[in-house]
Amino acid sequence: MQLIFVRHALPHRVSAAELAATAAADPGLTELGERQAARLVGALAGEEVTALYSSTMARAVGTAAPLATALDQRLHRVAELAEYDVNDRHYIPVHKMERLAPEAWQRLTSGLLPSHIDAEAFRSRVVGAVESIVVRHAGRETAVLVAHAGVINVYLAHLLGIPRPLVFPLDYAGITRVLAGRDGRRTVRSVNETAHVCDLLAPELAPE
Repeated sequence: MQLIFVRHALPHRVSAAELAATAAADPGLTELGERQAARLVGALAGEEVTALYSSTMARAVGTAAPLATALDQRLHRVAELAEYDVNDRHYIPVHKMERLAPEAWQRLTSGLLPSHIDAEAFRSRVVGAVESIVVRHAGRETAVLVAHAGVINVYLAHLLGIPRPLVFPLDYAGITRVLAGRDGRRTVRSVNETAHVCDLLAPELAPE
């Protein structure tokens, strides 16, 4: 079967000061992010999509929404596909991270998860979630999974035997394809396809 991973589109920035005392940051999409998400409908128009999944986080659900409507399919929300920052009290879009969170940016560009994240536990959660979806869709079926850069990266690193968890720069609404054989083989067919959103990815287009 074919797994089509989609990184979520551009979300809003959220600071801890904007949240209730016990809340985690879970931003929805910006207007630009909504435009990026809409482009996925055309980008995947030729695929016979069997099922549509997303993480439970608002930026992934919002990205999947246009596809769910176009395909007239139920969106299956999977908590285990949530990003490593699911419990964090802030969210900084990656194009702002170098300026606003330089230490986090340094770890990211070094291919490392934040220091407070249990990398092995995160990898195990993600791989288990993806492989459980594979089990549900045998043969020539296609499942679309709308998730996060960290989620997609750790799964690819697992398949390719790469020790660093964050290797591939993945753009907003970028598409990555993996073939999952019944014999257990997993083949990475493409990483970060962006032709459908290339004109919507320049940082200067994103709101401050």
